[in-house]
Amino acid sequence: QVQLVESGGGLVQAGGSLRLSCAASGRTFESYAIGWFRQAPGKEREFVSTITASGGNTYYSDSVKGRFTISRDNAKNTVYLQMNCLKPEDTAIYYCAGGWTAGPTSYDYRYWGQGTQVTVSS
Repeated sequence: QVQLVESGGGLVQAGGSLRLSCAASGRTFESYAIGWFRQAPGKEREFVSTITASGGNTYYSDSVKGRFTISRDNAKNTVYLQMNCLKPEDTAIYYCAGGWTAGPTSYDYRYWGQGTQVTVSS
């Protein structure tokens, strides 16, 4: 079992950057793919990015490709989401999730964090 805790959210101006962290407890962290999802008010949760267990493959949604970078440090049981060139439409609660498959849907992940708020002002 894996417990996930997100951090690093906050308020930033458009064009700015934030780095989110997803810290995991549990001895099998390196066995799990970790994904990031986000949910804006009144909208459905959407896929942002994911990384395979080894870190060898990463995937991004079209809306963040080229601006966001996902990475992981298995020695620290942590996955990062570096977010650059932020836009007001990136405003949402960001969740990290762990699962066996680095897929783009919520159903690919079994374990979820509580989320961290990201607000981008124009």
